[in-house]
Amino acid sequence: MNTENTKAQMRKGILEFCILSLINIREMYVSDLIDELKKGKLDVVEGTLYPLLTRLKNGEFLSYRWEESTGGPPRKYYQITEKGKLFLDELQNTWKELTDSVNQITQKI
Repeated sequence: MNTENTKAQMRKGILEFCILSLINIREMYVSDLIDELKKGKLDVVEGTLYPLLTRLKNGEFLSYRWEESTGGPPRKYYQITEKGKLFLDELQNTWKELTDSVNQITQKI
């Protein structure tokens, strides 16, 4: 069993959940996402974030728009789609079921 691969898969799924949750609150630029994830003690670099955002966009869970920047190149702002909101609801329900189950088991110890 490859525990590093399992950890990476779990982390990817949790990051997708966190990204969708943040963008559901408001549209965000990549550096905004990184800042918010860091506030939650999740250190993520752009090299990790961009592939996740691309996968979520290709899955039609996110869309984006370009906005001109006064201090550099245009910025890509991501927003959640209706399909993304439905997927986020599923993720939230699954997360709640999982945490409830784990809490129920671990509180017995």
